[in-house]
Amino acid sequence: MMTPSLLPRHPLRSVRAGTAAAILACVACGRPRDGARDAGTTAQDTTPAAQIPAAAQPAPVRPAQLDSMIRKTVAEKHLVGLSVGVAQNGSIVLARGYGVKALGTPDSVAPTTMFAIGSVTKQFTCSAVLLLAQAGKLSLSDPVAKYFPTLTRANDITLLELGQHVSGYRDFYPLDFVDREMQKDATADSIIAEYATRPLDFEPGTRWSYSNTNFLILGRVVEKVSGQPFGTFLGQRFFTPLGMTRTQYDPLPGGPGADMASGYTSFALGNPIPARPEGRGWAGSAGAIWSTPRDLLTWDLALIGGKVLDPGSYRTLTTARRFADGRTSGYGCGLGIRDQGPAVVVAHGGAVSGFVAENVVVPSTRSAIVLMANTDFAALGNLEEAILEKLVPHTDVPVVSGPPAVDAARTFLTALASGRVDRSTLGDDYSAFLTPELVAGARRSLGALGPISKVEVDHTSERGGMEVADIKFVAGKQPAGALMYRTPDGKIQEFLFARE
Repeated sequence: MMTPSLLPRHPLRSVRAGTAAAILACVACGRPRDGARDAGTTAQDTTPAAQIPAAAQPAPVRPAQLDSMIRKTVAEKHLVGLSVGVAQNGSIVLARGYGVKALGTPDSVAPTTMFAIGSVTKQFTCSAVLLLAQAGKLSLSDPVAKYFPTLTRANDITLLELGQHVSGYRDFYPLDFVDREMQKDATADSIIAEYATRPLDFEPGTRWSYSNTNFLILGRVVEKVSGQPFGTFLGQRFFTPLGMTRTQYDPLPGGPGADMASGYTSFALGNPIPARPEGRGWAGSAGAIWSTPRDLLTWDLALIGGKVLDPGSYRTLTTARRFADGRTSGYGCGLGIRDQGPAVVVAHGGAVSGFVAENVVVPSTRSAIVLMANTDFAALGNLEEAILEKLVPHTDVPVVSGPPAVDAARTFLTALASGRVDRSTLGDDYSAFLTPELVAGARRSLGALGPISKVEVDHTSERGGMEVADIKFVAGKQPAGALMYRTPDGKIQEFLFARE
């Protein structure tokens, strides 16, 4: 699934609006945040990593630091198992498992353990269609009627509009649990016949609405045109050539060579319980791939490196739909697109019953993040954003001398709570603003709340040539947020905060 702020818990199914980490994806299925890139810009149009100023290049990530963050998330979120992969500058720097594959067993998650990736599958489905288009075997402008003439308004909807989620076909999986219908096995054709022959939810091409039905149709188009089962096509054209040996389409649990995690869910904040999977056939080309972080990172690097699609096809994959009224969907073909500071991020999330996944890519720095959990209640957004912050360039944030922002903020808050501040660390105007009366009042108000704790930097940006740090902290039991402005000499020019 994309980042928690982008999508609902089960991105195979539906969509939520907000920030990324949610990918992110979504970002996040994978609808990026509002205000995403316009339809004329794509991930390939971003500044190549080699052209990013050296001072703006992200520092090399430290696996030990990532490991500490990940273990903390597993413990705090009560996850059963988590598998994580991180690539930077075209190289995989971390591919590691945490927790167990199944409760009640000693079987730890290994780097080779496969997890369901849900709607991260969709970029493979769009890439399969684009590969056939490159070979001249179909066109993205083909009407659906060419392959399914009996579907609603089939002459008025194109294959590309299916992949962009602008068709109007009803989603067969809008809920966040496996309903009675989906507990039974079904074929793609029977699902398509049930959901794509209803009246459309809206006029084709006029708005964006996530629909897994679109991708079952695309998968069947691939089968009709190629003459191969969808899984066979993926294996022969993508998995085997790229060396993705731990990736399978719709595998049977316990099948040959299987090293698969078991999926879990929870209700009312209770302990994890085994999740009942969807009946076979429902996930299909909308979300039935199982994989590992290393394999998905291999895919990500090959995709942005031009080893999967030609430049025109890649541009189609990563170009957001522009509507007639000027709005952009923030979604290409099976991928979400958004800005993150000076970088473009392409991402998608996925979820099926018992599993969630995130796949987030920064093409300009040839970096990527893969997160997979075998608990479908896993909230991975904060972890995703914390890792992503280490992978995107920071051309817009000035270099500040002195301690890191989090340390400067913690020192200032602690001093303010005691009624004593070091004015040598303050800019002249802020020092004048911070009168003895204000300091004394701050001592009383903060003292009444309790000790300062959990000081964190949510993100940093630039304004007026200053570093702007968005600070989160807790005073006693009261959560609060602050903006701290620092000039390059390290002096605090503003520190204002309020309850959250």
